[in-house]
Amino acid sequence: MIPLMPTTSPPVFRPALAADVPAIVALVESAYRGDSGRLGWTTESDLLDGRRTNVDGVAELLLQADSIVLLAERDGELLACCHVERQGEAGYFGMFAVNPLLQNGGIGKALLAEAERHAREHWQCLAMRMTVIEQRAELIAWYERRGYQRTGEFRPFPYGDERFGIPRRDDLRFEWLVKTLAGGTA
Repeated sequence: MIPLMPTTSPPVFRPALAADVPAIVALVESAYRGDSGRLGWTTESDLLDGRRTNVDGVAELLLQADSIVLLAERDGELLACCHVERQGEAGYFGMFAVNPLLQNGGIGKALLAEAERHAREHWQCLAMRMTVIEQRAELIAWYERRGYQRTGEFRPFPYGDERFGIPRRDDLRFEWLVKTLAGGTA
């Protein structure tokens, strides 16, 4: 990973292009897996081994209708990314990654707000939904501070499907979180 130049300029947001896919995959892997993920606080390294995503999976997201991969950049450098797709009257938020060296600096919060704005203004979504591994208490608390609520609804972890990682424990499951977007009801 290349060290980042200190700067105070705000990030710029834009939709990802096909040429961005390798950098997105590298960013996501660095934030969630291995030793680089341990530099930030959002790592899943204690819960999962294996890959978090791959080039084909990210490229597919760029081709889906009602789907966008948003990037946060500063001076042309990729800082963070997320995937948002319309699912009925709600947006679904996922594949959220911030460079581990920049976590806790406000970039993730700004990108999440941009994703919510996009879902609300472009798709007239009334809510944003996501799934988070239940054991990620610090991450769930971070989302709760941004207005997301735990629903008590769970989805099983897809054991045996290495596209989601190789579990290091047998009690993983996803919890649904939801946030009402301005002017809507969840």
